[in-house]
Amino acid sequence: MQAKIAKILYSAESHVSGQQISQELGVSRQAINKAVMVLRDKGFEIESVTNKGYLLKKMPTVLCEEAICCYLETKLIGKKIYVLDTIGSTNEYLKDLGSKGAEAGTVVLAREQTAGKGRLGRTWQTKKDDGVALSVLLRPEKAPAEISSITPLTGLAVCRAINDFCKLDSRIKWPNDIIVGKKKLVGILTEMSAEFDRVDYTVTGIGINVGHTSFPADIAHKATSILLETGRHIDRNKFAAFVLKYLETEIVGNHYTLSGTSVFDYQSLCATVGRSVTFARGRRKISGMAVGISNSGELEVMLSNGTIANVNSGEVTVQGIY
Repeated sequence: MQAKIAKILYSAESHVSGQQISQELGVSRQAINKAVMVLRDKGFEIESVTNKGYLLKKMPTVLCEEAICCYLETKLIGKKIYVLDTIGSTNEYLKDLGSKGAEAGTVVLAREQTAGKGRLGRTWQTKKDDGVALSVLLRPEKAPAEISSITPLTGLAVCRAINDFCKLDSRIKWPNDIIVGKKKLVGILTEMSAEFDRVDYTVTGIGINVGHTSFPADIAHKATSILLETGRHIDRNKFAAFVLKYLETEIVGNHYTLSGTSVFDYQSLCATVGRSVTFARGRRKISGMAVGISNSGELEVMLSNGTIANVNSGEVTVQGIY
C-alpha cells in the first residue's frame, strides 16, 4: 500500500486529502496515516496540513522500492520489487524466490552486497550506497538454447540506459561488462534453473558502480564509477527505474533474441569488436581479430588463416582493455 500512496502523492501537483486517498484505495484513514509514517521512515518528506491533506516535498536519496515504483514505466519487469538493506547476493536471494514460485518480472535490489558473484567464480561486492546491485527474474518459456541472448541484451540495455541517463559514452566489453574508456563500470551475470527442453526461470544480476570514489588497490587501475566519470551524484531510484525500463525494451521487446537491429545496435556499442583478442580452446591460447557478434550472442573472431571462430564462453583477453 505504501507504494500506491507514494505514487498518488508523487503524481499530485498539490495537497491530497486523506479522505481522497482512502476512497481511491479502499482503506481506512488510519491505515493511510500508518502508511505515511512508514514512507517518512524510508526518507519521503511528506507534509501534512489539517483540512488540506498530504504533500510530497522530497523523495528518498537511498534505494527504496516505493520511490522506484513512482518512476517505473514498465509492464513486466518490476511487477514486484524488493529493496534490501544488506544481502550476500541479490542473485542468490532471487534464485531462492524463483524456486518458490516468484513471478516473472520480480526484481531484487540491495543497498549493500557482501558476497555478490561475478563470472568464473569472482566476487562482486557493493558497499552500502556506493553502487546499485540488482537482479531480475524472468520466465521465458523457452528451451535453454533459445535464451543465450539474455546476457548480451542485458548489456545492450544497461549500456544504453547509462549513456542516456548519465550522458556518458559507455561501451560493452563482451560478454558481460560495461566499460568507460578502459575501466569497468558494470558487471553482469545470468544464471538459470532449467530442464533439458524448458527454462524454469533465469536470474540476471547487474552490479553498477555508482557513487564509488575509490576502489581496492588490486582493481583501482581498471574500475570506475558514474560519480568518478561525471562528477555528479545521480538519483539512484530514478536511475534504477530507468535501467528496468531499458531491460524490458531490449529483453522482452526483442523476445529474448539478439537479431536484426539489436545485433547492429550491440555491435555499434561493443568495444571488443575491432580489437585483437585471445581466448582459450582446451589448453591452447588462440588469438585473432574480433569482427562481430552472432545472432546467438557469440563473439566472432577472425583467425590468421581467415576462418571465423565463434566464442561463446570462457575468458577473453581484449587488447588495450584490462
